[in-house]
Amino acid sequence: MEADDTPGAPHAPGPQLSIPDIIIITVYFALNVAVGIWSSCRASRNTVRGYFLAGRDMTWWPIGASLFASSEGSGLFIGLAGSGAAGGLAVAGFEWNATYVLLALAWVFVPIYISSEIVTMPEYIQKRYGGQRIRMYLSVLSLLLSVFTKISIDLYAGALFVHVCLGWNFYLSTILMLAITAVYTIAGGLAAVIYTDALQTLIMVVGAVILTVKAFDHIGGYEQLAAAYARAIPSRTVANTTCHLPRADAMHMFRDPYTGDLPWTGMTFGLTIMATWYWCTDQVIVQRSLSARNLNHAKAGSILASYLKMLPMGLIIMPGMISRALFPDDVGCVVPSECLRACGAEIGCSNIAYPKLVMELMPVGLRGLMIAVMMAALMSSLTSIFNSSSTLFTMDIWRRLRPGAGERELLLIGRLVIVALIGVSVAWIPVLQDSNSGQLFIYMQSVTSSLAPPVTAVFILGIFWPRANEQGAFWGLMAGLALGAARLVLEFLHPAPRCGSPDTRPAILASVHYLHFAVALFVLSGAIVVAGSLLTPCPQRIQIENLTWWTLAPDVLVGAKAGDGQTPQKRAFWARVCGFNAILLVCVNVFWYAYFA
Repeated sequence: MEADDTPGAPHAPGPQLSIPDIIIITVYFALNVAVGIWSSCRASRNTVRGYFLAGRDMTWWPIGASLFASSEGSGLFIGLAGSGAAGGLAVAGFEWNATYVLLALAWVFVPIYISSEIVTMPEYIQKRYGGQRIRMYLSVLSLLLSVFTKISIDLYAGALFVHVCLGWNFYLSTILMLAITAVYTIAGGLAAVIYTDALQTLIMVVGAVILTVKAFDHIGGYEQLAAAYARAIPSRTVANTTCHLPRADAMHMFRDPYTGDLPWTGMTFGLTIMATWYWCTDQVIVQRSLSARNLNHAKAGSILASYLKMLPMGLIIMPGMISRALFPDDVGCVVPSECLRACGAEIGCSNIAYPKLVMELMPVGLRGLMIAVMMAALMSSLTSIFNSSSTLFTMDIWRRLRPGAGERELLLIGRLVIVALIGVSVAWIPVLQDSNSGQLFIYMQSVTSSLAPPVTAVFILGIFWPRANEQGAFWGLMAGLALGAARLVLEFLHPAPRCGSPDTRPAILASVHYLHFAVALFVLSGAIVVAGSLLTPCPQRIQIENLTWWTLAPDVLVGAKAGDGQTPQKRAFWARVCGFNAILLVCVNVFWYAYFA
């Protein structure tokens, strides 16, 4: 009896787990709980600073591991492999671009955030520009994005993996993982999240390395990858089309600015704008760097995360391409009836590339390890989102509603918000079941391109242009929101045509790539911020003291911090070590870009 193709629908049991598989999964969950309890006991959980920022005493290696794990959720595992299967290597640019913005985070943004003594990103915006409306807008926008994109995408991807690999009940498995992640997030705060992220990073990398080795062994090594991928043509195709053929530029990072699926102009400029929003202004990411013991630990954490972000090319994207080469009729299907058979979605099945590889290549025992890897990816992402979202609501919204709230009340509200997020996430499951996204990762980036650029413009101008003021920033955000929301609505009303169907979308969708739209939206929003600021009064010097790059105190730039136990000589030594590694990292990054150009 064949299982139902719809995630969450009643179906026959999937592949059965062996005793070694069950033991590995059990050990994984036991380790997770043990690390969560240990870190919860170490952390000061009864103060706002201790719960939301881990006492600002985290060292570099868990920060770096957590930065990586927070970004590599199950949505990225499934999405990157699926986009690799659909279009080749170029999607790795989304990972490699992180190198530059992570360094900008540690060397430029974190010193300003530290000097402003903030807990949340909207709090910085309020201090920098004054007033409450921008802070409230950014808080609400961040919460909505967390629930309806980050949590939704990770849950969808996790459910897809469980469905393809095990045939488990969608609701039961999702609620189980949500419950476990919530327990140590609620109990231990950011410290528990960061230390469990470090464990999950280790598990993800080990499991992904094993699967990658087996996948390359199956096709005859890296030398055979290009040829094997070029031959990955499904047996059933749509007449008079070429959409079933693998891209000719699949092995290249830089693609035509007009006809490329990921044009090099958009990947250079549009992606950098979106990445700056994600890595330098998003609460989920920045909160980890704010927990650092001092600036050198924040820098070293960014460097470690940057090195780890070089790995997905070989550990996720290339295995996705191999999956299409091995299973072209399933992963590379283009005929709607074939795609319905393979994955239950008519628009395409590239998203099943990674779980398909796991089930077909991994032997007994190691299959359990890969299930643990995907659970680690899902849970590390969810814990980060839960903790950061509760921080946003508590510090930016609840304190606004109840200015006199004490620490006990704020901590209680922070924990209750996580419970509420779990409820909303579970309620959103039926909507996720109807998702027919052909490429989950590209969908995620497309949404980001419509909402993030105005926020990036407001942060960059606020940091580097002292003349920027609240009126200009607010109207820049509103204009950007109107334009971005308009494009999003058009995308939902006019989805991309299926293979063989004519493209009847409006020109702004058919002719303007979402990465190019991000550039235009950033420039337009920034121009409105500049114009609005020049037409209204200039901020006073006292209003921007320690809040812009040009008004920072000298001790902040050298990483001095009371109580960090470092002498000036030791601090200078580690600053030089971080600087050397940053230069080495950029050189490595440039080499690989050039190699795959």
